[in-house]
Amino acid sequence: MNNNLKILINGVIKENPTFVLLLGMCPTLATTSSAINGMSMGLATMFVLICSNMVISMLKNVIPDMVRIPAFIVVIATFVTIIEMFMNAYVPALADSLGIFIPLIVVNCIVLGRAEAFASKNGVFASIFDGAGIGMGFTLSLTLLGSIRELMGTGKIFSMTIYPEQYGSLLFVLAPGAFIVLGYLIAIFNKLQHK
Repeated sequence: MNNNLKILINGVIKENPTFVLLLGMCPTLATTSSAINGMSMGLATMFVLICSNMVISMLKNVIPDMVRIPAFIVVIATFVTIIEMFMNAYVPALADSLGIFIPLIVVNCIVLGRAEAFASKNGVFASIFDGAGIGMGFTLSLTLLGSIRELMGTGKIFSMTIYPEQYGSLLFVLAPGAFIVLGYLIAIFNKLQHK
């Protein structure tokens, strides 16, 4: 199998940031009250991961070791600013819904961790595939978590009614529901991985 494909699949399954590495829990728990919010947060993070990994990989031999982390943060912040401005211009309701969690992608440990652990040590194409794989893993995780919470809490998925809202449980839309659903999903994911 192609090495880049292995890197891509690795980010989705073996190094899934949400279910395996347990990174980025703050946006995971806070933004997944609905499927669209989870998917949007995941896609925004994936964009930042791919672009920052690419640029950091290109600049890895130019950036001095003494300023490596601050330089990585500047690169990451640049792409977070781009995605934040894009969302505010084209999907302002979604930008309002995600609120502070879009600018906080700058300090998300997933993004900085991949820059430090992978992009600063590998080539450009491998770094792009790493960002895409980790980003897809994060997006799929957040979308699944948001879908389950939205379905159990409101009877909808992506705002499409599956069953009447009065049969839903408000618990799943609130913070405790995020912890409950995430705990079960981590257990299921780990059980499936060990088979």
